[in-house]
Order: sequence, then C-alpha cells, then structure tokens
Amino acid sequence: MDSIQQATRPLFGYRKFWAQRFGPAPFLPMSRAEMEALGWDSCDVVLVTGDAYIDHPSFGMALIGRLLEAQGFRVGIICQPDWNSAADFKRLGKPNLFFGVTAGNMDSMVNRYTSDRKIRSDDAYTPNAEPNKRPDRAVTVYAQRCREAYPGSNVVIGSIEASLRRIAHYDYWSDKVRRSVLPDSKADLLVFGNAERAIVELAHRLAKGEKIAEIRDLRGTAFMVPAGWLPSDEWEAMDSTSVDTPGPLVKHADPYAMEMGTSGPSTATAPGEHAVRIVSRAERLAARKDKRAHTVVRLPSYEQVSNDPVLYAHASRTFHLESNPGNARALVQAHGERDVWLNPPPIPLTTEELDKVYELPYARRPHPAYGEAKIPAWEMIRFSVNIMRGCFGGCTFCSITEHEGRIIQSRSEDSVLREIEEMRDKTPGFTGIVSDLGGPTANMYHLKCKDEKIESACRRLSCVYPDICENLGTDHSQLISLYRKARTLKGVKKVLIGSGLRYDLAVRSPEYIKELVTHHVGGYLKIAPEHTEEGPLSKMMKPGMGAYDRFKQLFDRFSREAGKEQYLIPYFIAAHPGTSDEDMLNLALWLKKNNFRLDQVQTFLPTPMALATTMYHSERNPLKKLHRQGGEVVGTVRNGRQRKLHKAFLRYHDPANWPLLREALKEMGRADLIGNGKKQLIPAWQPAGTGPARKSPPIRRTAPEKRPVREHRQRLSGK
Repeated sequence: MDSIQQATRPLFGYRKFWAQRFGPAPFLPMSRAEMEALGWDSCDVVLVTGDAYIDHPSFGMALIGRLLEAQGFRVGIICQPDWNSAADFKRLGKPNLFFGVTAGNMDSMVNRYTSDRKIRSDDAYTPNAEPNKRPDRAVTVYAQRCREAYPGSNVVIGSIEASLRRIAHYDYWSDKVRRSVLPDSKADLLVFGNAERAIVELAHRLAKGEKIAEIRDLRGTAFMVPAGWLPSDEWEAMDSTSVDTPGPLVKHADPYAMEMGTSGPSTATAPGEHAVRIVSRAERLAARKDKRAHTVVRLPSYEQVSNDPVLYAHASRTFHLESNPGNARALVQAHGERDVWLNPPPIPLTTEELDKVYELPYARRPHPAYGEAKIPAWEMIRFSVNIMRGCFGGCTFCSITEHEGRIIQSRSEDSVLREIEEMRDKTPGFTGIVSDLGGPTANMYHLKCKDEKIESACRRLSCVYPDICENLGTDHSQLISLYRKARTLKGVKKVLIGSGLRYDLAVRSPEYIKELVTHHVGGYLKIAPEHTEEGPLSKMMKPGMGAYDRFKQLFDRFSREAGKEQYLIPYFIAAHPGTSDEDMLNLALWLKKNNFRLDQVQTFLPTPMALATTMYHSERNPLKKLHRQGGEVVGTVRNGRQRKLHKAFLRYHDPANWPLLREALKEMGRADLIGNGKKQLIPAWQPAGTGPARKSPPIRRTAPEKRPVREHRQRLSGK
C-alpha cells in the first residue's frame, strides 16, 4: 500500500487557495451575518447537512469543512434546512465551487426509522433530540433543492448515505431494489468513503477552472456517463460474470505460464516451429497491474438486478471483491440509457495526514446558535477521542467496511495525547474522565498486514474470519503504550474504553486484556458475540463462542487480581439472515444459564449494500460462489410475528413475552421448557396485567431466596 501512497499527492501538499488570507473562522458560518463578520462576500464551498453543526472532528461536516478551510477555501454550512422549498438553500448564496451535500453522520433512513419501520421519537443529532428535522433519503432531497436554488451550480454528494447507495441497492424501507442515488439526486459527482483526498483535489481543480464534468480520474468518486463510455482507448470493459459467475466458471490462463511470441530475444528454431520467449514473473506482474488499472468491470444493470435476486447477489459479491484500494478495478453499472461509473476506492490516509486532519482548529463544541440546547450525539462523544478508522472484521451486517474500508488508519500516539490535553483545556464540563479512546473497533489501533505486497493483492472479505489471518499483525503494544501515557496526563483521572472490542484479537494479547481490565473498565465492558450458534455466526462472519469464553476467563481473572467486580456486556442480534427459531431458543437458554437479562436488544436492520442485506433480499449466500441451480440458500426472517419471536427469545425474562414464547415452544415441540424449574426457560403462569390471564401457581411459604448479586448486576443495556 505504501507504493500506492507514494504515487498519491500528499493531502496537505497543495498550494493554498488565495482566500487563505482570511484565516480560520471561530466557527464555519451558518448565516450571511457571520460571513460578513469574517469579511467574506461569498463562500467557495457550501456544505449542506441533516445534522446540527458541532465543530468537532467526530462530525463529518466539521471535519471536511475545516479541511477545506485549511486548504484556503471559504466554507459555509447549512444545517437541517427546510426542504419543502429551495428558499433555505439560498441562505449563504451561490457557492463559487460547489455544494457539498450529506444526510449527516447517519443514514437518514436508519436515523428516522426503527428496524420495524416505525418512526423514531427522537433524533440524537438534533438540538434537544427533536425529531423530523430531516427528510427521508435526505441526500437526494437536499441535492435536488440545491439544484433548484441555483441552477448550474456544481452539486457533490457524499457521506455514509451516499456511500451505501452508490450502485443499485436493496432498500428495506420500500422493500425493493432502488437505483443508485446519483441519477435520483441529479448530482454531478458522488464521493464515497472517507473522502478527504477526493474532496481536496476536486476543490483545487475546480478553483483552477476545470469543469466538473471533465473530472473523471479521482479515486473514491462516482458519476454518470453515456452508455458504453470509456476514459480512453487504453481501457477495456469486462463482464462481471467472468470475474465471479453465477453460472459455469471460466477457467483463466495461468498468469505465470510461458508466453508464445515473436518479439524479444529468441533462440534458433527449426522450420515450422514457433519462437519461444520466456516472460519473467516481474514482467507478467507489471503487465497485469497495468491492465487492471485500465479495466472496468461491468456489473449487471439496475434493470437486471432489480428483477433477478441471483444476479443481485452476484453483483454484491463482485462489488465487495473489488474493495481493496491496492487491487480494485473500476466498476460500471447501467441505469437505463446511462451508466453509473465508480472509480476504485480512495487511498487511505497516512498517520501523518490523519494527525493533521484531527488537529485542525476545531472549536470542539456546538455552534453558539444552539444556545443551551442539548444535542445527544455531542453529549455522547464530548469527552472521547477518535484514535483510528476502518475495520478489517468484515461483519456482514455492518456498513463500516463499505464506507471506511478494511485498512486501518491510525493516528500517532503524540497526536492523540495532544487532543486529550486540548479537550481538557477547551471542552466545558471536563472532570478528568476520558469516556473513550477508540473508533469503529477499540483494539485495532495500528494493526495491519505484515506484508504490504500481500495486503495490496488480498481479496479476502475479512482478516479475522473464519480465523485470524497468519499475515495479520496482532501486536497490541502500541495501544498499551497509548493507554499508559494517556492516564498519566495532568488533569486526567481516568481513561475509559467505550468503543466495542474485538475480543478474538484481544485474546492474542493477554497483556492488553490485563491493562484494559485493570485500568480502563468502568464496571462494564461492551463486546459483541452477536450470537451463540454456528448458523447465524457463519452468515455474520463472526467467531464462535470459544473466543468469547477465552476472553471471559482472562477478563474475570484480571478483574479478580485487580480487586474489582466487573462485568461483560454482550450484544446479540435477533432475526439475522441464517437464523432459525431453534438458534434463537438455544441463545435464550445460553443467556439464562449465564444469568444474563438483556434490557434492550438489537433486531437485524438491512442497510443498503451490506452483505447480510444481500442475503435478506436474495436468500442466497454471497460469501460463496453463486450458482443458478443449487448453491446455498439462506433462510430469512421477514414476517412480523417471527421477528417479534426472535426478539422475545432475547428477552425471555420479560413477562410480556411469555405468551408468545409459550405458543412458540409448543409449536417447536419444546413444551418441556415451560415451567418453574431451573432448567426451564419460562414459567407456566402469567403475572396479572402482563398478558392473557393465567392461573398463578399456589404461593409456597418458604424463606425468601436472595437474588444473586451477579444476576442483579447483569441486567444489561444493549444496542
């Protein structure tokens, strides 16, 4: 990967735009009055977002806005505009370069609806958690309004909502395959993933006079082109079925075989014989690399995948196989008479670049316009520090890898420590408790492939499933060092770890677990087994419970040695593709055996482009070769009663769920689990007011049994 980065222009290597003379703003302006106070007559870039503006690097628009400001551009922000007309989108005037449109830190549909498609009653990214401050599919709506406000202006869409909708995708909320967000939004360009490189280069090239319709070579971007368009004669298109076919497989030639030819050195040959030239491995690899760089893989069209679940699964599998920045090819997908073209993913930032991005002059608090209003998302991360991005876990239900990628990008130790000190000095209300040092995964900091060449060539969907790759470095020493230095900083009383932990990696480093348990757990630690049964775990690409058991043994041991009473908080998912009623029953029995009573549970929510969503829609397994006839069919949980049942198994202790569970257990032939014994799951009687009336058992006059402390303390708050 380093060789690719060496050929990539440094993020802060551009000559600054002339407007840098204005210097950094206390806050990026949200009104004309603020612009005038800064001496601006216009904005070069106007960012539109569905979130409240919090000037902190954990919020995408603040990070992108401050990064563009550091390049010398004047950046304004329009937050949560009234989308019923174009008037609010004229608030800051027409941008000189482009509108940058995002739904916010969350996908707008996930933000607004529960997994049961019910509207949520609050919005964590809005002042006072007020709901209904953004539309459904906000990126599309906002982009259209920007175009209405200023026809002819450049419109660029991005963030997780755009990333997850960059090709045709299954949409859970409408229960159909929808087009790429590009033709619906009518945007000029889509930037996907962590878009720093693309957005900075785009701004500088537009400032120099290039037309946005001519900028077609930026990695991490997608755009609409005429059907069959290719950048130049050097390019060729190949059908995706020759990469990974749902029918008979195509046998490819051996890339290291001798090649027949007439050019180059040759030996004397007898009449009628061919001259043979030996092609070295280095020559062959160089030729293959150049060819890949000029090859676009054509996915089945939107019209095809919307009507053919097998082709949809094939397109999803191909898309994920072309996700490594080191070897990914461009992708193209027809939408009617035009094509959606996706350039290869962006090159990850170096540690030095990431440090600079996170050390820009953020105010580290909400814009003053919000007054004393509480913004829950801000309160949650107020005293936390992001130390890395990306995830190589590849969990099929998670959107992190589709958006941030599998290559971990980590900040330096010094940069993280400086941010803690800045938080201590600048953030009101800091009491000495750092709530989290983490990211998508708490303990992937500075973990990477041991060999850069192997990393660049790898096409695995996960570095840790079915087992941890032998080429993956699992040394936690840099993270241990960071923890030790962070908790010794002046004014810091305690550093907690709030991000989810990958426990199968942690058991490779008992020293890390000891450090974590002794100093950085506030009584409870979040981990995510997600399930106990092999069926759903294999569809999630999650490890078996053996890794959980090993981690728990070490966790309990080091807690005892530290003289602390601490507990694990495991998260589980109900109704995931590949999960049967029997799987959920076995999980419920495991929970009862281990005295876990979950207060909240997570029901599977199919998000666009995730592999588990592909399973849900197509009922095929894209983790394996796909075939028209045969192949693995994945069972899905679709109807409301079964989804409710799976959720009820996770909350077997709630009397409100007992009637449904009794009915299901009888249907499953497991009525033996209904009763008052220790090995039975639920009682035969029903408390008054909690369900259909049932006769209670006679009261037995015995000494009251003291509830174990363990059971009491493990009433868990899950996702």
